[in-house]
Amino acid sequence: GVDGEMVRAMLLHQFGIEIASSFGPLAGQIWRIGTMGYSCRQTNILHLLGALEAVLLRNGVKLPAGEAVRAALDAYEEARVG
Repeated sequence: GVDGEMVRAMLLHQFGIEIASSFGPLAGQIWRIGTMGYSCRQTNILHLLGALEAVLLRNGVKLPAGEAVRAALDAYEEARVG
């Protein structure tokens, strides 16, 4: 597993992105990411995905680099065209 608080701290200090931890029965198991209104812009979503991926990779998580941003760009393109 990954230390969720360390991920949150790295996102904040290295990328200026603040995400929330959860509470109650989900405390320590999930993050809450606000993407409503102004925060929901495509550039913000892509920045978040890239930053989260970078932090996870730096913490030893095995994942395909660039895949999250690539998938989001594909979804945006499909929504625009479709």
